[in-house]
Amino acid sequence: MNRAEKAALQLQAVAVLRMLKRTRTYDELSELTALPAGDLNRYVNGHVLPGTDRASEIVEGIGQEALADELRARIELDEEGYVDNSRVVFDQSFLDLVAPVAAESFAFDVPDVVLTAATDGITLGAAMASFFDADLAYAKKSKETAVEEFIESRQRLASGIELTYYLPASSIDAGDTVLIVDDLIRSGETQELLLDIALQADADVTGVFALIAVGNEGLDRARELTEAPVGALEQFE
Repeated sequence: MNRAEKAALQLQAVAVLRMLKRTRTYDELSELTALPAGDLNRYVNGHVLPGTDRASEIVEGIGQEALADELRARIELDEEGYVDNSRVVFDQSFLDLVAPVAAESFAFDVPDVVLTAATDGITLGAAMASFFDADLAYAKKSKETAVEEFIESRQRLASGIELTYYLPASSIDAGDTVLIVDDLIRSGETQELLLDIALQADADVTGVFALIAVGNEGLDRARELTEAPVGALEQFE
């Protein structure tokens, strides 16, 4: 890890602690993190940065659990299983914290392109792309007027509805590494289409990540289609 990477990790740890501090006292934060309240005070207020080992522990260990708790508190799941995650996908600062935690927790290789589906996946995709310093590409259910060449992926759903996504062909080059992200994974149909787009582009998939998984079907489906890491920050049965 070079000096810039160490500094980025330390700043990410501070950002996680500041997010947790919004709803906790220093004593409560100390109990959660097993770190002295005095040290936490200095980190949160910017007087000193945590060491790299401690920063890694905060981001990878405490960060994932804490962000999952925060995510669960922000979403609503009705009796029919529909998810309202607007308080998450509209909060770019929260999503900016998710990116480093996801990268550390699921060991995603650095991608050239982050690929997602319009529209709810775009804010998460932007956060992940910014963290990895990668390009962002998003597939849409309609063709853009000025674009001549598309990669097209189509699937007929169990309901009989045909789902099609289009991505401008220039968005991914052959040999690019691609991380597929989305705000929600349920059946895995959208992720399958995105994986197919990456395959058609002759790209290498480095992982599949979702903020929320509803059940196991979608995650299992993605794992059957790629050997890359597949994971979600929070899962609901």
